[in-house]
Amino acid sequence: MAGKKTNGYDDEEMTVDLELDNGEKVTCAIITILTVDKRDYIALLPMDKNGNNEDGNVWFYRYFEDENDPNAEPSIEYIDDDEEYENVADAFDEYLDNVEFDELVDDEE
Repeated sequence: MAGKKTNGYDDEEMTVDLELDNGEKVTCAIITILTVDKRDYIALLPMDKNGNNEDGNVWFYRYFEDENDPNAEPSIEYIDDDEEYENVADAFDEYLDNVEFDELVDDEE
């Protein structure tokens, strides 16, 4: 696929299951991994039981991979610093400016 940036994953939708503080489990689509100020962050789109996201909310977390074990599961960490969160949100907005909207959302026709 010349000219289309797929990050090596083609059209496969990748998801992650999160357990929230209240014990609720949420499946999230992985939108992208961003690097901001030499740290990696993951942008997740929480989905309901039907695999939809009605409110458009996106969640951001710090993202870590084990450099010593490429087979290890990546981990994420909550961002509790407001300035750091805003920097990631700004980087995500810039990311959205650089991709076409229809690449992120399935056509509902």
